[in-house]
Amino acid sequence: MDTRRPSLLLLVIIYFGFFSLGLPDGSFGVAWPAMHPELGLPIGLAGTITTVVTLLSALSGFAGGAVIARFRTGPVALVSCALTGLALVAIAQARGAGWLFVAAVPLGLGAGAVDTGLNGFVARHYSARHMNWLHACWGGGALCGPLIMGATLANAGGWRGGYRVIGATQLALAVVLLLSLRLWRKVPERTGPESSGEDAKRRPTLLAGSFAGWLSVALFVLYAAVEATLGVWAGSILVTGRGLSPATAAFAAAAFYGAIALGRVLIGFVVERWGNRRLVTAGTGLALVGCALFALSASPSLAAGALLLTGLGLAPVYPCLMHEVPSRFAPEAAPVVIGRQSGAAYLGAAFLPAAAGLLAAHSIMGIPWVVAGGLGVLILGIRALDRMS
Repeated sequence: MDTRRPSLLLLVIIYFGFFSLGLPDGSFGVAWPAMHPELGLPIGLAGTITTVVTLLSALSGFAGGAVIARFRTGPVALVSCALTGLALVAIAQARGAGWLFVAAVPLGLGAGAVDTGLNGFVARHYSARHMNWLHACWGGGALCGPLIMGATLANAGGWRGGYRVIGATQLALAVVLLLSLRLWRKVPERTGPESSGEDAKRRPTLLAGSFAGWLSVALFVLYAAVEATLGVWAGSILVTGRGLSPATAAFAAAAFYGAIALGRVLIGFVVERWGNRRLVTAGTGLALVGCALFALSASPSLAAGALLLTGLGLAPVYPCLMHEVPSRFAPEAAPVVIGRQSGAAYLGAAFLPAAAGLLAAHSIMGIPWVVAGGLGVLILGIRALDRMS
């Protein structure tokens, strides 16, 4: 049977799934200035709600490997997407803080499971090109979510209308997933690490509980911490330390994520020729140079350019490391490792940006050096993992 048609159709659905996963991520921050006065809530509550969602996503990610091994990716993605859609529609009806915290439970658990499931499926069944494009789709969703929310805030729909639109998109995806359940069984697993050169000759034997397994998890904590800390604090650094206007700094900070998304699109065209590991090595080196320039540059324009360079360098790290899992770990271990890595990324994104806030109170210009140090440790850890596998 020709498997190319179901493989391509399912890939389009998975792309849409990751685009949809990115929609709520930036929307809450845009909606909150209108939400909290209408609901009579303190402005600082946004941080608590975000942390709850992130921790639940991490918990779901860590458990995702075992859940998917039992129930398979398609059904788990369907249920998880339905949960997130219902949670977003519930937020649109919120009447107070309790309502928001209740909605945070299915939102966090659903997002973490979808993240783990789709990452694992693409790593096992598709090429590194598609893994990079998958994460570029997330970037597109993270960009479009705030645009949707901004459009509804500008008209009679308000923030409730924005959450209705985003929630309806998630529920529409759940219907598509329901109709496509049979396709998930028709896509063959890839037979080897097509982009890893001589490593393709080795049969992966590493176990999830090995030192390499936990090192790979730690690397995702580090990577997500680096990316999130720059994303959260770059605008403030450019305003406070480099004299940019808030509007220009906001554009530069948004362009940082745009550089990551664009980099992943471009990497998709070359990753099968250059290989995951080579691109991760080059990318982390470029990111370290960019981060050092960002810390040192006195010129606002040079600092903004260094931030874009850092984003381009970070682009291949997450998708290429994720795609290498089936090439490093035994088949029964790969889903567990992928789930742990997804959960670990949520933890890294949750805690280091908050810890950097303590440093910002004393010296905000120290944050880029902390990030550079994290990149240095990340580079050493990746080299160690490569030697083990």
